[in-house]
Amino acid sequence: MTNSRMNPKVDEFLSKTQKWKEEYEKLRNIVLDCELNEAFKWMHPCYTFEKKNIVLIHGFKEYCALLFHKGALLQDPHGILIQQTENVQAARQIRFTNIQEIVEMEPILRSYIYEAIEVEKAGLEVKMNTEFIIPEELQNKFDEIPALKTAFEALTPGRQRAYILYFSKAKQSKTRESRIEKYMQHILNGKGLND
Repeated sequence: MTNSRMNPKVDEFLSKTQKWKEEYEKLRNIVLDCELNEAFKWMHPCYTFEKKNIVLIHGFKEYCALLFHKGALLQDPHGILIQQTENVQAARQIRFTNIQEIVEMEPILRSYIYEAIEVEKAGLEVKMNTEFIIPEELQNKFDEIPALKTAFEALTPGRQRAYILYFSKAKQSKTRESRIEKYMQHILNGKGLND
């Protein structure tokens, strides 16, 4: 591991972290030994190959994880990659609850990291499902206010998807209508759900 590939922001992150500190440091060493460059993105250590994201280290209450940005394209012979939620299309995690799991899996982790690098070198892309089912209440608003439909279609696919998922999750039509009303001006202003 060469210091030239290390990022001071990750050092700062590690110095402040309380939970998973030992696990993060071990994962960092493994990833850097695989010749990746270290960045700090989305408030987490992120590792890149030729400026393309390969893997991210992050932690949650119950576990810490290596998140492979194009994990859906990896072979996963050990069956250890986890899809975080049903809405995550490309990324996959390998989860850990203690340092010993990481130590025992080190050769496997390296093989997955190297495969992820090869996926990037080959220029492979995850085929995203861009087919969204627009809730009836949103379609009614589009029919009523054509400018809303135009503004919605001008949003990035990710922003469109976030809105559709948020609106669709409401079980009652009244709630879906209320959510749409609340975010109409946001959409008209070209903003995403969390902007």
